[in-house]
Amino acid sequence: MSPPLPAFLLLISIAFTSASVVPLQPGFYAKTCPEAEFIVKDVMRRNMIREPRSAASVMRFQFHDCFVNGCDASMLLDDTPNMLGEKLSLSNIDSLRSYEVIDEIKEELERVCPGTVSCADIIIMASRDAVVLSGGPDWEVKLGREDSLTASQEDANNIMPSPRANASLLMELFEGYNLSVKDMVALSGSHSIGQARCFSIVFRLYNQSGSGKPDPTIEPRYKEKLNRLCPLGGDENVTGDLDATPTMFDNRYFKDLVAGRGFLNSDQTLYTFPETRKYVALFSKDQRTFFNAFVEGMIKMGDLQSGRPGEIRSNCRMVNSRPVNALLES
Repeated sequence: MSPPLPAFLLLISIAFTSASVVPLQPGFYAKTCPEAEFIVKDVMRRNMIREPRSAASVMRFQFHDCFVNGCDASMLLDDTPNMLGEKLSLSNIDSLRSYEVIDEIKEELERVCPGTVSCADIIIMASRDAVVLSGGPDWEVKLGREDSLTASQEDANNIMPSPRANASLLMELFEGYNLSVKDMVALSGSHSIGQARCFSIVFRLYNQSGSGKPDPTIEPRYKEKLNRLCPLGGDENVTGDLDATPTMFDNRYFKDLVAGRGFLNSDQTLYTFPETRKYVALFSKDQRTFFNAFVEGMIKMGDLQSGRPGEIRSNCRMVNSRPVNALLES
């Protein structure tokens, strides 16, 4: 008899079983909204000028959306009296930001092509453009997704990993989506840009695994820097750079992991675990190989769908108003 699946893998199995998925294809809006991809990229560019951190925030939307019941923009829904959405889930609260960027993109698209471009596709396009505009690789995205009719804070809490996670847990999680170890390490390279809070690392600095001691894998001079940034009892909302080039999408993240200068525990363990170490070493030496693997992983992650009924929202923060007869039939 097979051992029971961990809770998060059971959720994944249920969510993606017997799914009637929507076919995705490049150029999906070529006839219905030919300016769609240009508009998304233009709004992303303007927002990155105003607030450089928006690039990292928006790029990570794809991961946070697609891993919780597929790429359906469920993470963008605000809470309602009858639904606790994903924005206040453990992995998103005080972490994800820049929702207003998606709002701005949607507003411009609705003016040009009302009721045509889904919020789920906006996340996919905007995530790609955040990478490109930060100096990373470009790729053709597959489009044609629908937006979910609901969201689940509980599912997000049960599925999304903590910054305290290690490489073993991450491998298990990604395997549930048919993403390989190489995919997982490459997609972790999204931390090539952006910042994270001291809240996510104080345990590494002062009480790793309940030892009362710091994580021994942290390079000593880097640990001194982190101690100054995140003193014990200090403000845990202070942020630090995830790698040494936090606004440039490159392979510096992997070079830092090799040097013991990973900010998050979940990142540094990629170099301490044998199964993932070889890919960290490879990507640290060959940026082109990293870029190619990252693109492959993003495309595969973008294919995740639950097959649940959907719609094209007019406002990414809420489902469309439905006729009374439709409500009675649901």
